[in-house]
Amino acid sequence: MMKIDYTISPESLQSLLNQFWELSAAKIKLIDKNYDAAKGSPVFTVAGKYSTRGWTEWTQGFQYGSAILQYDATGDDYFLGYGRAKTINVMAPHVSHTGVHDHGFNNVSTYGNLLRLMRENKIAHDEWEKNFYELALKISGAVQAGRWTTIKDGGFIHSFNGAHSLFVDTVRSCRSLMLSYALGHVMQGEGDVRINLLDRAIQHLQATARYSVYYGEGRDSYDLRGRTAHESVFNVKDGNFRCPNSQQGFSGFTTWTRGLAWAVCGFAEELEWLDSRPEKDFENHGGKKEIEKQMLRAAAAVSDFYIEYSCTDGVTYWDTGAPDLSKLGDFRNRPADPYNDFEPVDSSAGAIAAQGLLRLGNYLKSKGQDEDGKRYWQAGLTVVKTLLQEPYLSTDSNHEGLLLHSIYHRPNGWDHTPTGSKIPNGESSMWGDYHMREVCLYLHKLISKEKYYTFFNCLA
Repeated sequence: MMKIDYTISPESLQSLLNQFWELSAAKIKLIDKNYDAAKGSPVFTVAGKYSTRGWTEWTQGFQYGSAILQYDATGDDYFLGYGRAKTINVMAPHVSHTGVHDHGFNNVSTYGNLLRLMRENKIAHDEWEKNFYELALKISGAVQAGRWTTIKDGGFIHSFNGAHSLFVDTVRSCRSLMLSYALGHVMQGEGDVRINLLDRAIQHLQATARYSVYYGEGRDSYDLRGRTAHESVFNVKDGNFRCPNSQQGFSGFTTWTRGLAWAVCGFAEELEWLDSRPEKDFENHGGKKEIEKQMLRAAAAVSDFYIEYSCTDGVTYWDTGAPDLSKLGDFRNRPADPYNDFEPVDSSAGAIAAQGLLRLGNYLKSKGQDEDGKRYWQAGLTVVKTLLQEPYLSTDSNHEGLLLHSIYHRPNGWDHTPTGSKIPNGESSMWGDYHMREVCLYLHKLISKEKYYTFFNCLA
């Protein structure tokens, strides 16, 4: 279980953050210099060099979004020029990509961040450039919403596995629908039927909270409060839920920790967005308070589970039911060991979850729930402090990754196992590196007393 450090403040991490951004700059330039873009998007490192792995092109927005975050944190124009040019010249296919559930990853990380910089006066205002970014976000949200499956109690954005498949990851793609809606866009279907993007986003969040998250209420024999299922499977003919499943975790009845982390982060940031919207937006869904109540229930459950099933330093192994964890003994009562002989850790889950813990903590404190808010806030800082240091921070100038010991797909055996090791370790992922930059930017803005960082700062 995580040993939450209540002595950490964002300011106390300043020197570590300074080192982080220096290393981050070098890594971005190293990838730009060495990586062959003709191979597809870089996904994870093999022996310290970024490589690709075909499944879907879901990481390219993290590559170029990383450069935009780097500019935001440091003001170095090189990264703005690089991130902006690549977004304009390369990212258009992701806006119209009908075959994936990853629009919130690819397009909010690029077009959304650039529009946010303009709104925050970090880059000069240009009306045509603004309109370009807004149009991309409008279309992206509508295309994402088009991957729709209707079920007996609502609906959801289905994964690339097909109409039957609800992925817990996709909670973060609701951002694309919410931005599109807030920018005034309306999706049109057959016969010019107008489809409300906010309605679809809320229904997806509700389906995720209802079917992907467990609450310790006896739903099945493995119902632990806060655990998540990577995939929820439905009968598309009658709209009934059939069973939990997993694509990248060990099983549907264990918890893949990166999926858990997506829920921790996604529900927390959507709570912040809901809090910023007027009551009238939610009249068709029982009112704003009811939606917030549902989202908060899910956010608290998954955050508590993350804290309980982390090691003492806030890092998790790749799945809470991984078959050889028992060989590690009482592993949850000591720091994670990425170099053990049995099961790999997944640092990327920590980078993603840390941001969610911080956001949930801040949200609760803003609502007067200081004790719970402080617990989540300090838990987030505990994870960040761990990841900002070795063995997780990549200080080797020849290694293209930034956050070490990330895992992509353990069941498929896609992750690199170095010579002399029995398990994958020592490698990075594009999503892990991006989300580590994102949580560090979040803290940087707090320390610098800049505007509080949210994905919806790109709105007027």
